[in-house]
Amino acid sequence: MSAVQAPEPFTERSPWETAREQLRRVADVVGLDDNMVNVLLECKKAVEVSVPTRMEDGSVQVFDAFRVVHNVARGPSKGGIRYHPAVTLEETKALAMWMTWKCALMELPFGGAKGGVVCDPKALSVRELEGMTRRYTTEIINQIGPEVDIPAPDVGTSPQVMAWIFDTYSMNKGYSVLGVVTGKPLQVGGSRGREEATGRGAAFCTREALRKSGRDVDGARVAIQGFGNVGYNLADILSRWGATIVAVSDSTGGIHAPGGLDVQAAAAHKRENGALAGFGEGDDLTNEELLALDCDVLAPCALEHAITRDNASEVKASIICEGANGPTTLEADEILEDRGVLILPDVLANGGGVVVSYFEWVQGLQEYFWKEDEVNERLNDIITRAFAETWRTHEERSISMRQAAYAIGVGRVAEATTTRGLYP
Repeated sequence: MSAVQAPEPFTERSPWETAREQLRRVADVVGLDDNMVNVLLECKKAVEVSVPTRMEDGSVQVFDAFRVVHNVARGPSKGGIRYHPAVTLEETKALAMWMTWKCALMELPFGGAKGGVVCDPKALSVRELEGMTRRYTTEIINQIGPEVDIPAPDVGTSPQVMAWIFDTYSMNKGYSVLGVVTGKPLQVGGSRGREEATGRGAAFCTREALRKSGRDVDGARVAIQGFGNVGYNLADILSRWGATIVAVSDSTGGIHAPGGLDVQAAAAHKRENGALAGFGEGDDLTNEELLALDCDVLAPCALEHAITRDNASEVKASIICEGANGPTTLEADEILEDRGVLILPDVLANGGGVVVSYFEWVQGLQEYFWKEDEVNERLNDIITRAFAETWRTHEERSISMRQAAYAIGVGRVAEATTTRGLYP
């Protein structure tokens, strides 16, 4: 008698595998031929560099780093730079691909790119962080530029990091190049409204989704995983519109207050202590527990693959607003869709950041800067238009919001590729 082999444990796809499979699935919806799919499945360019950095104790630490360009059919590439211990080349390629679809969905004249350094920015001193950033910029200096590839902030980076990149690039060129990077401080050519833009765009999408469901932001119960730039600004804006923020979390854990949290007090505590842990208001909970809370809107605003096949059935929210990139796996997507959960996909929900980055790039090239009200009004116009187009496609084709958003974005990139033709 032969022994019965146990089935191999299920493993979720990597972000890169997820991104490629999403493209394959939407190709059938859009009607792309195999040749076009083959082109769009690959990244145009991926650069891997080492970044030697002198530490405070005199030692030299070498960090691995990447810059990836997925597609430039619609214009120069655009995408953030991530500082995180879990950065990989495959993750960076996935993020670059998602940026391509996002820019096309928002009708911006950009392709998608992404960069990253494998490091823990919280463990570095300011001097070490600056030295690493300047060396990384020098290593990729021939890959970036205002008409080539324009970086921006992402997880673990900030306006100050963007200022160092801007200065390093400009010092090498011999003059200030405002358009080389976006997300800069206002003092060196940043745009008003840029820091809040991703969270504000997610708030606009949440508002529109609630309206389509016959509800209003006022009184909606919202749980937000991630209390960095995106999560904090989303919580702040929605609370000012009357929503009840029932929970927020960061990497150390979260806080649950069914009656509503004081967002500003929580933010002040995090600024003072570096984490939400220890905030006296509400009850402590884990990031996993937050995903299963009873609420109207769940906003995963941290990292990829937060909602998986293992926990999707525990989600009680009727709307998921993806503030992070790729927070829902393909398997979780199917479970949630079957349960009737409305998912606002990342390429739509967190598109506000790249929209205002585009505004900053335009302002820098013109050296003429807009008022904050103008920025926010134009952002609202673009996000609500993209939402309306996605919703219309979702209803007309009876497909998910994710497939609808991808159908529009991928379709526009494919059209641009066909129009330009294949060189040579």
